[in-house]
Amino acid sequence: MSLRREFLRQAAVGGAATILSPAFSSAEVLPATDASAIGKTGYTFLFQGDSITDGNRTRNTDWNHVMGHGFAYLISSRLWFDHPEKEFHFFNRGVSGNKITDLAARWQTDTLDLKPNLINILVGVNDTEAAVKGKKENTPLSFETDYRSVLEKTKLALPDVQLVLGIPFLFPVGRVKDKWEEYQNELRPRQEIVRKLANEFNAIEIDFQSEFDKAIKKAPADYWIWDGIHPMPAGHELMARFWIKEVQKKIKFVK
Repeated sequence: MSLRREFLRQAAVGGAATILSPAFSSAEVLPATDASAIGKTGYTFLFQGDSITDGNRTRNTDWNHVMGHGFAYLISSRLWFDHPEKEFHFFNRGVSGNKITDLAARWQTDTLDLKPNLINILVGVNDTEAAVKGKKENTPLSFETDYRSVLEKTKLALPDVQLVLGIPFLFPVGRVKDKWEEYQNELRPRQEIVRKLANEFNAIEIDFQSEFDKAIKKAPADYWIWDGIHPMPAGHELMARFWIKEVQKKIKFVK
């Protein structure tokens, strides 16, 4: 059985499983590929996070929507189109509403069991909003502790994996605008934590906030992010282009 056909079969298995579970996972996984295989066929990309990554993806075998409708879809469609000979594999395991604790709870089945070569993590906005709403257990310290634990488990299980950590972002639009100072006070320490962890774990840092900040010189904030949290189509395109630009600095075949 070809690697491509096996991947499709496993995706179908995982899709069927998610009819019963919101965490789209697969009992059977692709073989691990170490760092020496970078650029060869079968390289697996995994996108993890909250609703921004989820992008209203399907939890079945509908390949029209399996990668969602956001930046993860745009990245995968571009790289799949440009490099059919490499037999890349892409998984989207973003789940709307997730905080870092939710990622940690499903990390084994939705991440480690898939044995990806690259893991993109974008999380922190829901942790920020929970704190703004007064949930005292959601502190920057707990965020860092849980995030670090996830990364440590990942490097232990997949020592050659390439980590890509997205900086969480917000704009003063919609409900965020009404409490902008509170949101900033909670978001900024979490942004700094992700930067620190990216450095500690030799991850590629994707500073989405800085890129969106540059974008508002071209068009108003709500052109890019409609409610202060979730990107507009142009915002997702910005994320996809910036992601490819930053990741390519370290992984040359991503272009």
